[in-house]
Amino acid sequence: MPTIFQRAHPEYSVRNASRLLYQRLNPSYLLCSRQSRRNASASTSNDRIIFSGIQPTGEPHLGNYLGALKQWVLLQNEAVPPTKLLFSIVDLHALTIPQDPTILRQRRKQLLATLIAVGIDPKRSTVFFQSAVPAHSELMWILSTISSMGYLSRMTQWKNKLQLPEESTLENSDAKSRLKLGLFSYPVLQAADVLVHRVGTDNKNKNRATDVPVGEDQKQHLEFTREVANGFNHLYGPVLTMPAPLISPAKRVMSLKQPMLKMSKSHNDPRSRILLTDSAEDIHQKIKLALTDSEPGISYDPSRRPGVSNLIEILSHVQGGDGSRSFIEMGREHQRLSMRAFKEHVASTLTKHLRGIRERYLELTNNTSGYIDSIAEDGAKIARDNADITLSSVKNALGLS
Repeated sequence: MPTIFQRAHPEYSVRNASRLLYQRLNPSYLLCSRQSRRNASASTSNDRIIFSGIQPTGEPHLGNYLGALKQWVLLQNEAVPPTKLLFSIVDLHALTIPQDPTILRQRRKQLLATLIAVGIDPKRSTVFFQSAVPAHSELMWILSTISSMGYLSRMTQWKNKLQLPEESTLENSDAKSRLKLGLFSYPVLQAADVLVHRVGTDNKNKNRATDVPVGEDQKQHLEFTREVANGFNHLYGPVLTMPAPLISPAKRVMSLKQPMLKMSKSHNDPRSRILLTDSAEDIHQKIKLALTDSEPGISYDPSRRPGVSNLIEILSHVQGGDGSRSFIEMGREHQRLSMRAFKEHVASTLTKHLRGIRERYLELTNNTSGYIDSIAEDGAKIARDNADITLSSVKNALGLS
């Protein structure tokens, strides 16, 4: 279990959060090798809870899979019972941008099918729709009453969504005209998502943190969660448990068309991303048309050869899996290949890796027996029961019960 870092001094800022996270974390919990994870499981208490979420804002792509979903499956498969794993389709977060109800309803079900297809086992992990657990929204409102406007204004989420500079403030004219409360308060709901789930309420487990798999771009949100939880506990007593970051290897997959940018569902060109549901023909065509360069040979150099380097990283993540070979080594292994041959190799490897996921996904989405709906219903009940424990304690501390 990662050691929980505390606020070191009044001037603590998000800027040095990354440094403190790495300084204070128990190294055995870093997802760096299979052996370290086995050691971590064997040497610590099994009473753990792991929570993470994903938005149903489009078909999951390779970046979602390598950056999050594959890690979820790894955590699930190596977790020792009675570890609880909760994976949420955070559909309320999706409402921060306008949604077509019919499309959102379809995407929710498709994403749930995708989670099962990549290897999430509903008998081992609880999978649920965020909107089916009212405690998330109720705790969000309670936390919003103690959340600082100043802190929220410094968060990068709303600025990124509105494509504003990081130094933008609420006085920015674009922010004034375009920023909605839901987007601005997004981190408060995200904090509630994490804090509403815990291991248990007995003396042994009352201080057990929720483990939250985070990447580089989520550390700011987790620090805000800790900040608001500390604020609540300072006012009302030690009710909320601090979330503990579970750092996962950085697996940022870049756009096939703009390799300096992350692969994204929102990019206008569908050829910029590999969908988990793409056919073999689609994958080969997209990799073939991926932006590279005219330099002969294959080598890893992200600043000078971003397109080729992106393909090397994709190949390494899919082929190596555990990071045993560096990107530079992977580039050297293929240095004599032509660009055409290398792209063909990447496409073939990727097609083989994703084939089983695609077949399972199609099987699930074509199933008319209500299997997917039953998974959602069962998961929601378990998540509600777990979340209501925390909400009951919060209400009691506030005098609401």
